[in-house]
Amino acid sequence: MEILVILAVGLLLWMAWQLYRAKQFTQFKQFIETELKPKIIEYLKNELIENRSELFPNSDCHIQATIDYWCRYKVRILQFALSKEIITKQWLIETGNTRNSQHLFHIEQSFIH
Repeated sequence: MEILVILAVGLLLWMAWQLYRAKQFTQFKQFIETELKPKIIEYLKNELIENRSELFPNSDCHIQATIDYWCRYKVRILQFALSKEIITKQWLIETGNTRNSQHLFHIEQSFIH
């Protein structure tokens, strides 16, 4: 009987830990959507406007298509932010989001650029 109680408590603790990790991951995804996405949009607009030429006109349609492509999935937002150093690998380590970013890359791997 005592073994069942110990197993039940262990299962409850494990489930609570999984819930805590899931909440952390959800907060990380919300951070990407609320904090990184506006920075990415601004960066893309500025970069495309600055690099206009006859060969690459970068009209409003081009700019909107680029923004739509990079902001469609959270993994692309994160990938772009890391590649342009809007956030760094060191920031991921310091904030404890390394595991969350690895998990996001894994579950959305079919959407990576």
